[in-house]
Amino acid sequence: MDTSSFSCGFAVIAGPPNAGKSTLLNKLLDCKLSIVTPKPQTTRKKITGIYHDERCQIIFLDTPGIMQPQQKLHESMLAITRKTLEEADAVIALIPYTKGAEPFDIDFAAELFNAWLKPAGKPVIAVLNKSDLVSRAVQEKAESVMARLFCPASVISVSALEGTGLKQLVDVLVPFLPMDDPLYPEDILSTAPERFFVSEIIREKIFLLYGKEVPYAAEVVVDEFREQHENDPSRKDLIRCSIVVERDTQKQILIGSGGNALKKLGKAARTDIEELLGRPIFLELFIKVRPDWRKKQNLLKSYGY
Repeated sequence: MDTSSFSCGFAVIAGPPNAGKSTLLNKLLDCKLSIVTPKPQTTRKKITGIYHDERCQIIFLDTPGIMQPQQKLHESMLAITRKTLEEADAVIALIPYTKGAEPFDIDFAAELFNAWLKPAGKPVIAVLNKSDLVSRAVQEKAESVMARLFCPASVISVSALEGTGLKQLVDVLVPFLPMDDPLYPEDILSTAPERFFVSEIIREKIFLLYGKEVPYAAEVVVDEFREQHENDPSRKDLIRCSIVVERDTQKQILIGSGGNALKKLGKAARTDIEELLGRPIFLELFIKVRPDWRKKQNLLKSYGY
C-alpha cells in the first residue's frame, strides 16, 4: 500500500439517543456491528468499527447517547462517551432532523457543543442526520443555522438509513486524520472480541422482543464461550450466557408462559450469532436476578462499565 498520501485516525460519533449513531456506523462499514432498535439508549458501551478505502483508514467509535443521567448506569455510560471524546482525532456531532418549528433540537445542540465538545477541544464535524425526512431547502437553512451558532469545522446533511451523504462525510474527515499508515489490516472491521458481539446480539433481541421495562433492566454476560469446532469441525461451539435483571417479575416476563418467551429469544439470538460466527452453536441462556444492579457501582464494574 502506498502510504505517501494515506491518512488514518480516530473519529468518535456523539449525539443524543436515537440520533442514528449505530445506523451510521453500520452503513459506513456495510456491516452490522452496532445493534439497532427503535428504542432509545440501546448502545451502552463504546463500539469500534474500522473503515477502509484506498486513501484512508478511519477508526469510528460509536458511543452511548448523551442524556440526563437518572442512575449510576447512565453515569457510567456518559463517562465512556466523555473518555472517548478525549481519545479521538475528530468528532462527528450527529444531530437528527426533526419535523417541527425548528429543523433540529437547537437546545440540545447547544448543550452538546458547550458542555461536551468544546471541553474536548477536538475538530467537530456537525452531521445533521435523517435528511430523508426534510427538503433540501430545510437542510440548507439548518446547515446555515448550525454553522452560525456553533462554528464547527464543517456542516453536512446525511441519511444514515439510506446511505446518502456518507462519501462526503469521509471526504470531510480525511484532513483531520493525523497518521500516515493504517493501524489495522484491511480485513479487520472491529477490535472487539466475538464474546462482546454475542452479548450485544442477545441484548438487541431483548429490546426487540420485550416491552418497555425489561430491556433497560437487562444486562447480558457471556459466562462461557467454548470453541469446540477447532478440534472437531462436527461439534458445535458452546455459548452460555446470563441475562441479569433487577426483579423476579422481570425474570418471569423473560421466561414467559411455559418458557416460550425465552425459547423465542434464544432462537432469534442463535440465528444471528451463527451468522456472525459463520458456524453452528449451542446457546444456553440463564436468567439471574440482581436487585438494582444499575445503581450498584461494584456490579456495574463487573459488567464492564
